Amino acid sequence: MTAPVTDSLRNIRLQRAIAILSALLLIVKFTAWWLTHSVAVLTDALESIVNVVAGFIGLYSLHVSARPRDENHPYGHGKVEFISAAVEGTLVLAAGAIIFYTAIKNLIHPQPLQEVDTGMYLVGATAVVNWLLGLMALRQGKSTGSLALMASGKHLQSDTWSTAGIVAGLLLVNLTGLAWLDAAVALGFGAFISYTGYQIVRRSVAGIMDEADMELLNQMVGILNAARRDAWVDLHNLRVIKYGNLLHIDCHLTVPWYFNVHQAHEEVDQLAAVVRKEYGESLELFVHSDGCLYFQCPLCDKKACPVRQHPFKERLEWTVENIQQNQKHGWSEAPEEGQKSAEPAK
Repeated sequence: MTAPVTDSLRNIRLQRAIAILSALLLIVKFTAWWLTHSVAVLTDALESIVNVVAGFIGLYSLHVSARPRDENHPYGHGKVEFISAAVEGTLVLAAGAIIFYTAIKNLIHPQPLQEVDTGMYLVGATAVVNWLLGLMALRQGKSTGSLALMASGKHLQSDTWSTAGIVAGLLLVNLTGLAWLDAAVALGFGAFISYTGYQIVRRSVAGIMDEADMELLNQMVGILNAARRDAWVDLHNLRVIKYGNLLHIDCHLTVPWYFNVHQAHEEVDQLAAVVRKEYGESLELFVHSDGCLYFQCPLCDKKACPVRQHPFKERLEWTVENIQQNQKHGWSEAPEEGQKSAEPAK
């Protein structure tokens, strides 16, 4: 019986195809530069060297991140993808610097171009291939949560736009005969490539530093609010960390204080089921359950509570801001004064 193809294996196969095709496209671009002597085409070829190196680095990182957890790496190997993306972004920035240097040099001393038509066809064909590869990498990277594939996809698509601009620049040079336009086009797309490199590095550093993913948190808070049970008195101290395609979630779930261990655990299981339904099995959920306190009664709408001390006033909607706080939420003033607060009770 054939073993099922996992997300990790699909990611590795796609990244391998990207690395091999990037090497072939590099040859095509250097051929176009040799034919045209265009500095803009040279910048595209130099950026493609980064594609090839980054492609193989990304392939290695996907192999490493697919390894199961072990004693030395209890949270798995997914963070290697952040390192891979950081290296790729740094290489893109380096390519941008080389492009700036070459373009300025050629702007001062313009060189005549040759066989521009053939060069345009060759680099135009590489743009189409890169766009399709980038689209596939982005779609699969988003569906599997792979930062390495998403970085590859963004890089490939930015390369497509720069190549399209270079083709347009060659066409303009061919029509006007102004050789300096070739270097001017290279300068513009050197800036574009550098900005793309900065974005990749910025995101990888955010991942290494465990920066909060606000988009993911907003999505999760919406799901938890929609699925909220009356025994979920409060939820706080929520933390979400993503390593590769593995999602780690920590939180504190407040349940009625009179629940026994089994009842509290059932509520934890229900919370886990809600999250797994949305994010799949590639998830680790650590939930600390604790009992409610008197100041939470006005915000708790549990039906037929046998120990309620204050009447229910209004349910507090969880938000990204209040659900991350490491304190239980409650009524900040005496209930008879009718003062609701979204801030944690002191």
